[in-house]
Amino acid sequence: MDLKKFYKWFDHQKKINKFIIKKKKLIEIKNWKIKSEKIFHDTNKFFKIIGIKVKTNYYRKNWDQPIILQNEIGILGIIKDKKTKKYLLQAKVEPGNINKLQLAPSVQATESNFKGAHGGKKVPYVEYFHKIKNKKMYLQSEQGFRYLKKFNSNILITINKNFKKKNNFFWFSKDEIKTLILKKNILNMDTLSVFSTVIKKKFFNQKPINSKKKIYQWFKENDKKYFIQSKKTNLNSLKDWIINKSHIYHKDKKHFSVIGIDVKTSRRENNEWCQPILAGKKISFAGFVKANIKNQAHYLCKYILKPGLTNSVVGCTVNTSDLLNYRTDKNLSYLDKHFIKNYFFKKNNSIEYDNILSDEGGRFYKCQTRYMIINLDLNQLPKISKNYIWLSHNQIIEQIKKNV
Repeated sequence: MDLKKFYKWFDHQKKINKFIIKKKKLIEIKNWKIKSEKIFHDTNKFFKIIGIKVKTNYYRKNWDQPIILQNEIGILGIIKDKKTKKYLLQAKVEPGNINKLQLAPSVQATESNFKGAHGGKKVPYVEYFHKIKNKKMYLQSEQGFRYLKKFNSNILITINKNFKKKNNFFWFSKDEIKTLILKKNILNMDTLSVFSTVIKKKFFNQKPINSKKKIYQWFKENDKKYFIQSKKTNLNSLKDWIINKSHIYHKDKKHFSVIGIDVKTSRRENNEWCQPILAGKKISFAGFVKANIKNQAHYLCKYILKPGLTNSVVGCTVNTSDLLNYRTDKNLSYLDKHFIKNYFFKKNNSIEYDNILSDEGGRFYKCQTRYMIINLDLNQLPKISKNYIWLSHNQIIEQIKKNV
């Protein structure tokens, strides 16, 4: 795949996008109020940082934590050209991006952004997505450990008319996007989120080992066994968290922290602003075990409860926010640690996918996740507990479309 034209354009975008990020004490970030109960913008728009108390029997203990509260439904939208079959992405500058620029959807905007709460320029192409009547049909939840009940409309639309492209946008074929998925920190997570909602089913003549009824029963049994409850609370009442004028962090320096940043850039709707942002550990991890069962690919999925989600969901086989210290993570089961140590990071030829991608840089500061898929034989696996289930390609697509 020849991407020379893209890389030339992308390098040019890096040169013309001036970008200066400075870490600031929380008390020093302009237009934000740092109060004992929450952190919020002067306009009361955008997002807030609040506290929650979590009670659960799914994890090994109850806990308190800061979390992002943003009661707005954002738009993550990609435009597809009907004639060329190409997709329009933008080179978007975000303060938390690892490499300054990443390829974002045609429109990536919160409600505050596209309604002009920042007082800046209009969001390009957003009018195409305002025409869609029922955006709730396309809702997908945000990260359930760092957002409280946050949803975005993930939409892909096809246009059939002459389209004037702005200089910081680029048309990509499907094959080019598939190539870029293999590149480190090029496609941002919102772009991948939109594309995940339009993946097509395949292998219609094959039957997975678990029927719809069995999956429903699996959810029902785990929902009956496990619970998680989140209650809003003041930041200054959080147990085990240090809240000061500089930043917010866990007393044992676990998990993420909340810091302040000052941003100056040349090509955004607003070219200068301050904000709080979440800084994670050095690298997190998400891995799938894949196996051929009855001549059909299946993925080992895990039942998950998260404090910021309203429902239980299926997740990948193993997930941790701190890969480098997974051995001492008390919330990881023996099986989680066994998978990481003996399968994902043991030298073998079973790796199907291995790449590092960044979290969305508007809210998360230089947060990276290593994603892996490994192929294993069933006889290689240890005994699997009842909060795991094997799902086929088509069944995972069905779960994505459930808007959870």
